[in-house]
Amino acid sequence: MNRLGAPADHLQSTLDDLHRAGIPGVFAEVRDGDQVWRGAAGVADLDTGRPIRPEMRHRIGSVTKTFTAAAVLRLAEQGRIGLDDPVSRHLSLVPGERGDRITVRMLLNMTSGLADYRFLAFPSLLEGSPQSVEDHQFRHFYPRELIKLGVDAPAVESGVYSNTGYLLLGRLIEKVTGVPAERYITRGVIERAGLRNTMFPTGTRIEGSHSLMYEALFGLLDPPRDYSVYDMSWVGVSASLISTMDDINRFYRLLLDGKIVSRNSLAQMQQTGPVIAFDGSTVQYGLGLHRLETPCGTFWGHDGSTWGAGTWSFTSADGKRQVSLAVNLQRWNNKAIDEALVAFQQKALCQL
Repeated sequence: MNRLGAPADHLQSTLDDLHRAGIPGVFAEVRDGDQVWRGAAGVADLDTGRPIRPEMRHRIGSVTKTFTAAAVLRLAEQGRIGLDDPVSRHLSLVPGERGDRITVRMLLNMTSGLADYRFLAFPSLLEGSPQSVEDHQFRHFYPRELIKLGVDAPAVESGVYSNTGYLLLGRLIEKVTGVPAERYITRGVIERAGLRNTMFPTGTRIEGSHSLMYEALFGLLDPPRDYSVYDMSWVGVSASLISTMDDINRFYRLLLDGKIVSRNSLAQMQQTGPVIAFDGSTVQYGLGLHRLETPCGTFWGHDGSTWGAGTWSFTSADGKRQVSLAVNLQRWNNKAIDEALVAFQQKALCQL
């Protein structure tokens, strides 16, 4: 679909450049008011050459965090929790003084000081080996065991990105509502937004049309390994959602319009501070939202990465301009890909 006019040719060329730089397959949706452009380049399957398509479902990684944060904000609006409640008021998973000091808000905005558990769950990565990623492809992790890994690890500085806090938020949702967090998020956020292709996985496979998802682990997997079939319990409500670029754009459009949480809750989500991301960069992070400053204004959204699948979604502050992008390769060592990705982002956001 192409209703953006002349700029669409430039958008497609930047997707083509991303594919030529080394991404097997890439697809995106760009919206400007009531105009929409969807494009794709490359393949969904390197062996068969099956083309990738812009309507495919995808593992969206930590874009999930905005959904989980919205669910927590809705509970706060109902008076069932307070954002400044200590974790210990609801859960016993963070024992001692830390449980009394860490608040719900601190879990949401990454200032709790709780370490991320990923290198503890996948210890071979610290040794330069992909073996634990391979070994755990079909392993089911329980949130409590992952939370314990993060809680028992040495504390990190305030403002360091961590999945541990969002798994705790999932347990908080369950404790307060009496239903699984995935179910509450589905009913209170996903269905509220009218999203038809967004869901938590119920097994290791993605239902419906989707791409294979190739993980390189910075060269540890050469050639990259397809991990589109994987037990996503290792990230749970922190990063396991499946969605489409159309659904993600709709979600952020409604969120920023005050249709998912109240305007007051949205203002709380948009109170940001510096957080050090997994790649070492510093992002302005609120309650499950990134703030991105560009030459053409402020954008809000999130990015996401899981084994083999990357997602990037940002919406202008006025909700008019939206960009959602999916790639089926992760953790590459390729400067050309980095440059092509930035070129697409700049062009798509600012119509350059």
